[in-house]
Amino acid sequence: MRQEEVIFTVDGVIVKAKTGQTILSACDSAGVYIPRLCHHPDLKPAGHCRLCVCNIDGRRASACTMPAASGMVVISDNDELNDDRRAVLEMLFVEGNHFCPTCERSGDCELQALAYRLGITSPSLPYQWQRRELDATHPDVFIDRNTCVLCSRCIRASRDVDGKSVFGFHGRGIGMQLNVDSNAGLSETTLSAIDKAAEVCPVGCIVIKRTGYRTPVGKRPFDETPIGADIEARRTGATD
Repeated sequence: MRQEEVIFTVDGVIVKAKTGQTILSACDSAGVYIPRLCHHPDLKPAGHCRLCVCNIDGRRASACTMPAASGMVVISDNDELNDDRRAVLEMLFVEGNHFCPTCERSGDCELQALAYRLGITSPSLPYQWQRRELDATHPDVFIDRNTCVLCSRCIRASRDVDGKSVFGFHGRGIGMQLNVDSNAGLSETTLSAIDKAAEVCPVGCIVIKRTGYRTPVGKRPFDETPIGADIEARRTGATD
């Protein structure tokens, strides 16, 4: 059976979607970029980070979980929404310990790239300087919880793709941290460097060892183009 086509607008741009397709997925195909951090195209959407929240027919909802419907009027890019996104990003920066100049993921970090895209050069909120543990016990992968943004990508990838459930969250609120399914640390888990869970981290939290700086700083994806530029380059078939 042929899927019904859904037509809606995002910031005045006409977007076509298939029945059941989310707003975010349809916008990606149409070349309309909506900021996101927890979303990954290979994983089930979770709506954790709230960066993709849009005004949808006058009400707010996350674009990564909301199915598109015919006639929807979606607003993603306005001052109010972008101010809220900047506030979320600032909180992620100050609640963690993000040393961007020395981080191996600098230039390939989605958090850093989103901050640049939204005009954040330094947070205005006070840093929390929380104590967060590193785990380098695994022979091929290490975890630096200082940079974790609690996006749940590794949790969903391990559970839904790798079939292992290596990762989970522990605690609540500002005290929530990434945990592994072994008291002895990452080395006693079933995680492999080829697992999807080791690949999908948007920041410098989960890093595969012996791969650092293979792509020099200055030649990394977000050193050359803003985050979302690859999606916006698809906008050949969209109609204003």
